[in-house]
Amino acid sequence: MKEKIALLTDSACDLSQEIIREFNIRVLPLKVVYGTEEFSDRVDIQPEDVYSQMPERIPTTAMPGLGEIKHMFENIKAEGFTNVLAMHLSSGLSGTFDAVKMMAQESKLKIEMYDSKVLGIALGLQVREAARDISRGFAFSQVVANVRKRQPRIGIYYVIETLEYLKKGGRIGKVEAVLGDLLNIKPIISCDDDGKYFTAFKTRGRANSINKLAEIIENAAAKDSIKLGICHGGAYEEAMKLKERLEKLPNIKEKVFGDISPALGVHTGPGLIGACFLKV
Repeated sequence: MKEKIALLTDSACDLSQEIIREFNIRVLPLKVVYGTEEFSDRVDIQPEDVYSQMPERIPTTAMPGLGEIKHMFENIKAEGFTNVLAMHLSSGLSGTFDAVKMMAQESKLKIEMYDSKVLGIALGLQVREAARDISRGFAFSQVVANVRKRQPRIGIYYVIETLEYLKKGGRIGKVEAVLGDLLNIKPIISCDDDGKYFTAFKTRGRANSINKLAEIIENAAAKDSIKLGICHGGAYEEAMKLKERLEKLPNIKEKVFGDISPALGVHTGPGLIGACFLKV
């Protein structure tokens, strides 16, 4: 039987609807929960819906339900797919990967699980590259091998206005939060090999932290050709300025700009600016 490959990810990939539709990418929405009300990420709740209620109302988040995941696999099989590449946000930050893996074991499809160890547009850039490989007609084994090769070539860094939301959401990881707000220390946050947050650099003040983000990308682009991702959470103008500075670099082969999903915004609060690269 000829392989027919489906690509599955979650709403933390932060890809635009245009890209998702173009490559027929299947997306499991994360959940944003206000008390007894549950919303599906980017389906019936948008980023501004979350930020506009902060700090008075801070929701929680949840992974997609097991029934929802099972239904997704059933639909994929019903459409004639034989193979699934499931690419998800870091298992160090969410239970989504483990939930999908558990339901994959019950499916008759051939499913390859990929724990990106990152999130946001750093996941999205990898998903889009895999989607392109599938559209080019690559064999499933080659698509998966290419995904694995790209993993060490990705880098993600971001700054946030306050660490309070990371602390409240239990996502603080190895980011030092004790004196940060008091001394106006703005950590540059990244993901470690376990897919958990840590402080990659420290700066003082908002302007310096954004400048440091730019320098990280400039240094990466000085050594390699890269694909660039710039994202924001309620900080459009500052993110646009960063994009305008970086897109002039000679080694930028492609760029993606967008906002982070509501579920990610719950844990960062308004004011996030992120930059990521994929070495090519």
